[in-house]
Amino acid sequence: MSISPDAAASAAFPRTVTVVSHSTLFYWWPIWVLGYLMAAITLVDHEYMTTVPSNTKLVDRASGTLKVADGASDITLNKQDLLVAPEGSARLEQPYLQMTTRKSLGVVYAIVLLLVITITNVPMRGLWSLIVIIVIVLVSIIFAITHTWETIFKALSFLDIRINLGGYLFLSTVLMIIWLVVFFFFDRQVYMIFTPGSLRVRLEIGDGETAYDTTGMTIEKKRSDLFRHWILGLGSGDLIVKTSGAMAHHFDLPNVLALGRRVGEIEELLRTRNVVSAPPA
Repeated sequence: MSISPDAAASAAFPRTVTVVSHSTLFYWWPIWVLGYLMAAITLVDHEYMTTVPSNTKLVDRASGTLKVADGASDITLNKQDLLVAPEGSARLEQPYLQMTTRKSLGVVYAIVLLLVITITNVPMRGLWSLIVIIVIVLVSIIFAITHTWETIFKALSFLDIRINLGGYLFLSTVLMIIWLVVFFFFDRQVYMIFTPGSLRVRLEIGDGETAYDTTGMTIEKKRSDLFRHWILGLGSGDLIVKTSGAMAHHFDLPNVLALGRRVGEIEELLRTRNVVSAPPA
């Protein structure tokens, strides 16, 4: 028995291609990744913060001997800064909240968070993506020529957003756990399974599968949203499948990862057939 070239070619490709639709939460991966990066920087800086009552005064470059109650040894100050709480205020705590003095970390984190929220909830496809890029470039050039960027950066210097180490770790860890559960469990409940002769579809979590014939089927990839599909999705896109015949259906499977490779595998799968020739007489 000999195997035809078509059968040998088809053996190089998978006999089943499973395409999973992911939720828009997938595009939130930069938030928890950036959060862990900010937490690492905060940990390395090894600085602390504390809260003080109102009317607390800063004594700049204090010198002398500081009398300490409760039998503790006196403290000698040699041009050191000192915070003096108002009389009768609650007792201050030893600083234990780790936080960097770089206010830019919180500002960057907040800006990235707002950008991801906007990109994942306001789709900008095709021409709109191009228009937005052109507008951003033109506005940047105009601001550079008119020295407006200097005014903007000066205004931003007054923006002070700070998150301590625990805040970064809590937000990033909770978001990462939710992301992993959704990515590896819930997202995999919405899928299409392609085989050489059939297509099985499940478009809702908890629904059963529906089978369709692949004869005359057409597939299309759509990834025209530059910001969502390319910048955050790293080459993701939406898969559009149209069946033929009396029971023709149109399916949209959004947020498919590595869409180009998946479409190539599906097209090759639909083209190939196992052809086994009979042995010569």
